[in-house]
Amino acid sequence: MSLPSGDYLIVSCEHGGNRVPPCFRKLFSEALLSTHRGYDPGALALARDLAAASAAPLFYSTISRLLVELNRPPGHPQVFSVAFPEATREALLRRYYFHYWKTVEARVAQARGRVLHLSCHSFTPRLRGVRRTTDIGLLFDPARRLEARFAQAWLKALREHAPRMRVRNNDPYPGTHPSLVQSLREKFGAKRYVGIQIEVNQRFPRGGARRWKAVRGTLLASFQRALQNWSG
Repeated sequence: MSLPSGDYLIVSCEHGGNRVPPCFRKLFSEALLSTHRGYDPGALALARDLAAASAAPLFYSTISRLLVELNRPPGHPQVFSVAFPEATREALLRRYYFHYWKTVEARVAQARGRVLHLSCHSFTPRLRGVRRTTDIGLLFDPARRLEARFAQAWLKALREHAPRMRVRNNDPYPGTHPSLVQSLREKFGAKRYVGIQIEVNQRFPRGGARRWKAVRGTLLASFQRALQNWSG
């Protein structure tokens, strides 16, 4: 894969695993850690594929989001799912949260050209009793022209590669919901930073391995086509 001249790609995965240090393990059951509340199944595999295919730097965490949520801005009520003492919260933020955020932000700041950031996630097929019918969602800020243009190019390519797949923009979440990408938008201008969050229905990574590999292949091929058609 090649980006337009002067552009720079980074790939991230904030919910790549459900690891919990031994001293906190008694707080979370294995059953809970294995659910969508504990991590994003399949997201890290997709992120690794995208990074490898494009020789892009990959940033990821395998700490469970139940311990500390890396995809919410500082001070957001969902950063912690447990009412930890203040000293414990500060220690977790220093060890996992701020280190991750600062590393990704520094890579964006160091890039000389425009940065395209792909943040990879997956979502549960059923939430609060409601079935979610989207297969793949591309989240972006509609007010940022380059993001909207790239998302439309990728959506078009996905529909060409897999016409039966239900691909939607800003679904199952709005593109501007509180996240690492949204916080980076607030730090970097729309011409400097292009943030796209990929959301894949967990029925694929939790289903057959062959089907999941094929879906990842579709995402890779369509991403390459979107890059070719994206003039910026």
